[in-house]
Amino acid sequence: MPKAKTAAPSGVERIQRPEPLTLRGSTLFEGDALTVLRRLPSGSVRCVVTSPPYWGLRDYGIEEQIGLEGTMPQFLHRLVAIFAEVRRVLTDDGTLWLNIGDGYTSGNRGYRAPDKKNPARAMDVRPDTPEGLKPKDLIGIPWRLAFALQDDGWYLRSDIVWNKPNAMPESVKDRPARSHEFLFMLTKSEKYYYDWQAVREPADGGGLRNRRSVWHVNTKPFAGAHFATFPPDLIRPCIQASTEPGDYVLDPFFGSGTVGLVCQDENRQYVGIELNPEYVALAADRLQGQDSNVIRIAAA
Repeated sequence: MPKAKTAAPSGVERIQRPEPLTLRGSTLFEGDALTVLRRLPSGSVRCVVTSPPYWGLRDYGIEEQIGLEGTMPQFLHRLVAIFAEVRRVLTDDGTLWLNIGDGYTSGNRGYRAPDKKNPARAMDVRPDTPEGLKPKDLIGIPWRLAFALQDDGWYLRSDIVWNKPNAMPESVKDRPARSHEFLFMLTKSEKYYYDWQAVREPADGGGLRNRRSVWHVNTKPFAGAHFATFPPDLIRPCIQASTEPGDYVLDPFFGSGTVGLVCQDENRQYVGIELNPEYVALAADRLQGQDSNVIRIAAA
């Protein structure tokens, strides 16, 4: 039976039936991450590089968006379900590179001051203090998620510290200002593809050495977005170490499409999933500047 389609803007194919999706080159899907992932072929991508929305930070006004869950366990449970489908979509020798930010408890549900430049930058209210934590506690979301994924069957292989030399200053006076985030390397299997020679770094005294677990990468804002995008220099070594030319790289939280841009530079195919139509349009514009064969599909 042929696909059921509806009229759509030029360049967008809208698929209504929940039928399997076929990858035919670099593809950008517009839709909910879990819904789209469930329709992708098993073992079809070699690598995943992604940064999910942070919990309780931004409200983009989009139904089904991640990050607005009422409790931290709900947020983690939802991500674990998504990454279970990611694991199915990965090849047996595939790798997941996962970045997610942390936060502090607020102690109450007090209102935040609105951001005049971008109302979606911050939520109107903070989530309640998670059970078991105290006001002003560091929540530890990255490690809670990493351990939850480990419990769900992932191999947790490395924790990389992303040091941000140009991090935005914090106005805190009772603790050190944060200037790092974590990037976790997880694998589907005990044995996996990893080209350590492709990502060697300069060694003291000359020569090259195996890349260390602290990466110094500046944040890089994008003029077309109201947020700091995933830096290409953070993405590039993940792709170089975990894939070969022509492989598929997945980002289920595609945002402005920086993972796709790096894939184009590195001769890899990208698979992007993004719920926000504004970001889909932004990513497509950025990618079509170099790749005229971008396929945009709105998965119902």
